[in-house]
Amino acid sequence: TKETGHILDIYAQIGLIMLVGMASKNAILIVEFAKVQREQGLTIVEAAMKAARLRFRAVMMTAISFILGVLPLVVATGAGANSRQSLGIIILGGMLASAVVGTLLAPCFYSLVQTIKEKLRKKTPELNSQAEKPAV
Repeated sequence: TKETGHILDIYAQIGLIMLVGMASKNAILIVEFAKVQREQGLTIVEAAMKAARLRFRAVMMTAISFILGVLPLVVATGAGANSRQSLGIIILGGMLASAVVGTLLAPCFYSLVQTIKEKLRKKTPELNSQAEKPAV
């Protein structure tokens, strides 16, 4: 890229795959907790908000520790530094974005998908009961 002077080489591509795994793990933490809260009787929005609030610390601790762990790769020098920098820059930027965007969007997407899922589930019994009624 123009900003960093690196290309999307094999190291950066491996970093992207690793980044997808870490970002999805963080989203799964929030959604799974929201699902449990919903099953305990909270509304969809309350469950999503509570999950985001309670899992925020765990998600941020994971993201920050991961970011700090790849910082030496970003500032690497010497033989092979380009490959380490390529990997580190992708992971650092991706985890920063994932930490911010993921913690905000995961509860929103949970609310949206759960609302649609529950509305469709309510319509299904109505359609089945209408199909069972004899035509007069």
